[in-house]
Amino acid sequence: MNALEKRSVLALASVYAMRMLGLFMVLPVFMLLGEDLKDATPALLGFAIGAYGLSQALFQIPFGMLSDRVGRKRMIYIGLVLFAAGSLLAGATDSIYVVIAGRILQGAGAIASVLMALLSDLTREEERTKAMATVGITIGLSFSVSLVLGPLFGAWWGLSGIFYATAALAIVALVIVNRLVPTPHQHKTSPDTHPARDMLGRVLSDGRLLRLDFGIFALHLVLTALFLVFPSMLQEQFGLASRSHWWFYLSVMITSFFAMVPFIIIGEKKRRMKPVLCGAIALLTLATAGFTGVSGSLVAAWAVLFFFFMAFNLLEASLPSLISKEAPAASKGTAMGVYSTSQFMGAFLGGALGGYLLESGGIQGVLWFMVVVLGLWLLVALTMPAPGHTTSFVVQLQQVMSNQYDDIDDNLRRLPGVQDVVIVEEAATAYLKVDRQQFDEALLADFSFVRQAKHS
Repeated sequence: MNALEKRSVLALASVYAMRMLGLFMVLPVFMLLGEDLKDATPALLGFAIGAYGLSQALFQIPFGMLSDRVGRKRMIYIGLVLFAAGSLLAGATDSIYVVIAGRILQGAGAIASVLMALLSDLTREEERTKAMATVGITIGLSFSVSLVLGPLFGAWWGLSGIFYATAALAIVALVIVNRLVPTPHQHKTSPDTHPARDMLGRVLSDGRLLRLDFGIFALHLVLTALFLVFPSMLQEQFGLASRSHWWFYLSVMITSFFAMVPFIIIGEKKRRMKPVLCGAIALLTLATAGFTGVSGSLVAAWAVLFFFFMAFNLLEASLPSLISKEAPAASKGTAMGVYSTSQFMGAFLGGALGGYLLESGGIQGVLWFMVVVLGLWLLVALTMPAPGHTTSFVVQLQQVMSNQYDDIDDNLRRLPGVQDVVIVEEAATAYLKVDRQQFDEALLADFSFVRQAKHS
């Protein structure tokens, strides 16, 4: 990356991290501290935890498409202001209903797709995968850090303090966007990096993608539901005061992260992703079932949570990569938009349904609900064909007559390793899905219609 790209990526990754840190910090403490809110019930507390996911899911793709018309940075400003306003609203009240309104307002600032689109505007295609990976790493780190900071901030400042800290992070993010993020001269509305309406039907009819979308839906449903019950289990069943939860989560997250790395390598390098994926789902299911039988033993609770997050981290890291590989040519941005919507809808239903079950069936009811959802996901994953090992490849075309594009399509499809081709005529660009072990890009030099070729 050049200096401008590095600055853009680091600035946007930090904005993403601050926003996600604010959303995640309430997870490990909300059910404990929220009991003091007026009119609070387990069902309403659960709805409040997941409420941001509903508005995130509804506004994610519209925000991205609006940014094409009014500008990326303007939509990011609007999103961060909404996020800060929701945080202040939730922090300034002692009513569970107002907290729910604040959480919905937080989620209405759905700028994830806009941030990714701006990242696309500010980076070259050959550097974009590296840029996206950097953002992905910061999201994972922000989640781990939030599990440590949430209990600490909750012990120092209470629930309101966490919401006020979240608003402060949003304001810092506004400053970073204004001062450090360059303003692109034009939008790169490439369908391979940004949601496109005409690609939506193709993505929604792809069985492989739908299985992966269900996977991220189930994963975040279970994650949100877990934090409805586990903090109170730590405090009431295992005698660990809430102010001490931070070291418990810290030790689990660090060790589980390193434990999952070898399996990522096996899946990617040895092309064993389906066994790794199904094994991780099975481990997650068994760990979740294990929570039902660990009462009284803090060591057993630590071990079960270790295996839970070992599997969770592996799946959270693998699923976006699989979406990118399985997405049809020129549809990566749309596929990621649907994927993100599924993720946030899972978080919403995990909180809403989990809270209802907690009120009606207790902790055991929530845990067995999680086991059923994961068991269903395991069945879906086992019936899925082995994931492909493709990557995106972009070919810039010479200006040709429109009636020649069919011949260009045929020629590109005949190349070894090419699995899909989509030509965008107005951009004179061909988007390819290729198997890296079979595709030889040097063969493209034989075609007179090729102007430039590069990985995306």
